[in-house]
Amino acid sequence: MLHTASKAFFHLLARSPLLQRLASRYGMRSSSSFARRFIAGESVDEAIAAACKVEAQGLLQTLDYLGESIGTLADADTATREYLTVIDAVVGAGIGRNLSLKLTQIGLAVDRASTVDNLRRILDRASGFFVRIDMENSPYTAVTLNIFETLWNQGYRHMGVVLQADLRRSEADLDRINQLGARIRLVKGAYREPKAIAYQKKAEVDLAFARLMRRLLVEGNYPAVATHDPTMLDLARKYADELGVGRDRFEFQMLYGIRRDLQTALHSQGYRVRVYIPFGRQWFPYFMRRLGERPANLGFVLRGILGEGGYQ
Repeated sequence: MLHTASKAFFHLLARSPLLQRLASRYGMRSSSSFARRFIAGESVDEAIAAACKVEAQGLLQTLDYLGESIGTLADADTATREYLTVIDAVVGAGIGRNLSLKLTQIGLAVDRASTVDNLRRILDRASGFFVRIDMENSPYTAVTLNIFETLWNQGYRHMGVVLQADLRRSEADLDRINQLGARIRLVKGAYREPKAIAYQKKAEVDLAFARLMRRLLVEGNYPAVATHDPTMLDLARKYADELGVGRDRFEFQMLYGIRRDLQTALHSQGYRVRVYIPFGRQWFPYFMRRLGERPANLGFVLRGILGEGGYQ
């Protein structure tokens, strides 16, 4: 009951044009604002500037142009063309060619065939890039993997996908994607899902994450371990050492502005660390929806920032 009310409240905030205008006007005004701590900005130029700073520290990066749950084919086409612009800007800037996108951003909630066409347009332009197809909540899990496999089998091998450890189906999905030889980013999962399809307790999610992570280190194709949990990070390093997995055969991934101390520490130890850099005008709805899906995410963000101590 409380979760339902909280989700409705945050989704109401996300749809407020007034709040979005105010957030856009004031939330990104200064470089020290709270929003800019974990959102690079609203423009691709700001995202590229953030990416340059990340790369200057010896870290890798992936850009995520924010937007999801597009409601019309016209909007999906607009989002696709904006991604093509981002691709051109990345090439022009000479930064690492790595992108993340959500399929509902390019039409999945409207029409699957159009989504596939839009994704092809992006992948065709993104020659020399690696494109990660982000995973969304459970209604989109199966169709996301099906689209991914369809295009993979059509020769689009410069893309990867995401699996969420909290979903009970992810063990079988890992087998499926590994058989393709595709790259997987493993996350714990940020969405509130029903008990029938997802683990509910943190201890259960942690066990699933550890189990899948170990398998990926052995069986996967350059897996990405995406977590800020020090326990899981320690476990990943332990598994890699025990299994003889070189530090060039996998990478850690973390969010922009979260636990930068851990990012730096892992890099200094010789591990590859990629920073996920979100940007775009849709940052406010994006953040509100994340809070609505699981309000504890706000505490996670705050703990992640405060956990850095004096690191700047």
